[in-house]
Amino acid sequence: MNTPSVYPLRLEGTLAPPLSRGLWLVKWVLAIPHYFVLLFLWVAFAVVSVLALFAILFTGRYPRGLFEFNVGVMRWSWRVGFYSYSALATDQYPPFSLADKSDYPARLEVDYPQSLSRGLVLVKWWLLALPQLLIVAVFVGGASAFGSGSDMQWMALSGGLIGLLVFIAGVVLLFTGRYPQTIYDFVLGLNRWVFRVAAYTALMTDEYPPFRLDQGGQEPPREPQAPIKPAPITTPT
Repeated sequence: MNTPSVYPLRLEGTLAPPLSRGLWLVKWVLAIPHYFVLLFLWVAFAVVSVLALFAILFTGRYPRGLFEFNVGVMRWSWRVGFYSYSALATDQYPPFSLADKSDYPARLEVDYPQSLSRGLVLVKWWLLALPQLLIVAVFVGGASAFGSGSDMQWMALSGGLIGLLVFIAGVVLLFTGRYPQTIYDFVLGLNRWVFRVAAYTALMTDEYPPFRLDQGGQEPPREPQAPIKPAPITTPT
């Protein structure tokens, strides 16, 4: 079986037992400070994306500082979602940071593109992405897929597939103290799909998101680059 190709966005999460049986019932309260900050961060994300659109249109490049900011917002959102109602897979409170935290069980990275298509920037975020947005709408619940990124934090309340599965996992956790591994793998695959589409619509890559559910907490490993062999030295005869 062929290993799936590695997408420029890498979303990972490590299920972190033991999990409290009942803590998930109040995580919506505990996460309110994060929701408040993320509301403003996603407004800034939208503004940065518009600025990036014009930068790409005229230069073919996504300004590195703007790119890193938007990656940070997505990374923060994923950590909060992993803690709360996008996964419920850890009880470790997420840090208030845009930076990568290697000691936190949820991580997100996006490869920086050296160049981007000037023409695609005008159509990929709405026209080309439309089939993907319709699918993601099922995952996150109706209009949430078309709203701001902060809506991802309310998946459990939106009626989406992710919210339903996470609720089922929470009920199982409440009565058994265990998080079903099959549900976890499936939920991580759905979240991975959602964030890939988010990165594409935010103009962070020209690579179209695959119509593929890559389940599990870990992304496939990157293929190591073959070492460059020096050219043989020839001596005149």
